[in-house]
Amino acid sequence: MRFDVFTIFPRIFDGPLDESILKRARERGLISVHLHDIREWATDRHRSVDDYPYGGGPGMVMMAPPIVSAVETVLGDEIATTPIIALSASGEPFTQAVATELATHPRLALICGRYEGIDERVHLILRTRQLSIGDYVLTGGELAAAVMIDVIARLVPGVIDPESLQEESFTSGLLEYPQYTRPPEYRGLTVPEVLLSGHHARIAEWRRQQSLCRTRALRPDLLERADLTPADRRLLEQCSDDV
Repeated sequence: MRFDVFTIFPRIFDGPLDESILKRARERGLISVHLHDIREWATDRHRSVDDYPYGGGPGMVMMAPPIVSAVETVLGDEIATTPIIALSASGEPFTQAVATELATHPRLALICGRYEGIDERVHLILRTRQLSIGDYVLTGGELAAAVMIDVIARLVPGVIDPESLQEESFTSGLLEYPQYTRPPEYRGLTVPEVLLSGHHARIAEWRRQQSLCRTRALRPDLLERADLTPADRRLLEQCSDDV
């Protein structure tokens, strides 16, 4: 899978792309990330990419011509088939479901906004899909793009063990159950006995209940949308107030 990232600060991506799973995925040729400096498509001697907003107001707005030229040049004939994502605080929420859908494409283009945002004509001309990673404002779209690459790359076949994806938070619509490993006792806290029992059915039921209880306590909005069985509802009734 190929990611084309359009930014005015390409060096921000040096750390996230050169460590751990993303590094190994790139080395194995499972994903590739191509960084494009929007300033290379600026037409004046100052390499300007932003200007004052029409109508007044604080800050600066990223200009349309350099961005549109950059995306059209890099994507070429594939521009019609490549999803073009603009990272924006006012975009639709980026969720696991959205990531799963985007992971089906062989190529994605990510435009990193800055300052007060991007000239609206970029979205109209390129037909961008505006996405936000959360209800807060970053200084720019680069960190959001890095998060998006990480989330989507994990879903590319071969990047990680597929079994690791099956019971993660949000995959089933609920938060994941708590995890434990050695030692069995640490500072007076012990691993729940059921996890040491070897009884797979009991372990599965405990994990399901913990997932339900944790979701009710931390993300009740997810629980409202979840497709719960009668057995799930019985497990929920047994939840304590503690997470």
